[in-house]
Amino acid sequence: MRTVFFTAFTACLLPQMAAAQGGTGFLFQQPRVSVGPRFGFSMPAVNSELFDFSRRQFTLDKGDFRSPYLGGELAVRVADRLDFVTDFGWSRSTTDSEYRDWEDLDDLPIEQETTFERKSLTFGARYYLGPRGRAVGQFAWIPSRVVPFVGAGAGIMWHDFNQVGDFVDFDTLDIFRDSLRSSGASPIADVRGGVDISLGRRVFFTGEARYNFGSGETGPDFVGFDGIDLSGFRLVVGVSFRL
Repeated sequence: MRTVFFTAFTACLLPQMAAAQGGTGFLFQQPRVSVGPRFGFSMPAVNSELFDFSRRQFTLDKGDFRSPYLGGELAVRVADRLDFVTDFGWSRSTTDSEYRDWEDLDDLPIEQETTFERKSLTFGARYYLGPRGRAVGQFAWIPSRVVPFVGAGAGIMWHDFNQVGDFVDFDTLDIFRDSLRSSGASPIADVRGGVDISLGRRVFFTGEARYNFGSGETGPDFVGFDGIDLSGFRLVVGVSFRL
């Protein structure tokens, strides 16, 4: 009877303890996996010769290569404050442009469309700067309300830089129509930092800032350039679910 009474008393008391000491509610065991979608904004650095040339010739600016970001994340807890993280993401910008200093014989603009698409798959580690929760006796684990983190990762990025439209042959001054493309896969690395905010027992909000480093080959359509810059800054938010 004492055991039954103690169990019932504890079940009534735990929700109040959870609300007072941590996030909303409690779990009966510490979660080991979290998964969720990610949304944000991608700001590529675009500092290589290919981008410099495009900005000089065409009515393009650095801001034209910025775009929304869509992705997802899977995290596996390997220690109290350490996660192994796998994430993927996609971003794509499309901008209409024209030559800054050239027009056709009818004084009309010479126009192109520039697309810059990036897809990435990375594997990394995330270290939390505070405890992610606390155990209450042997019956419950209460998630912390707010926990900041830092991390790093590495992986692969697939890029597709494509310019379609009319171009000037500077040797003959003829105007021709073409599609010029640089595409491929390249290694990348990143550093990251952010915060998790518990919204409930199994749901939490994540905000993250990340900077990735990388570069790729330009390909035969852009001979003579030093490569394509794949580095950039990313701001991401999302909701994850503890499993």
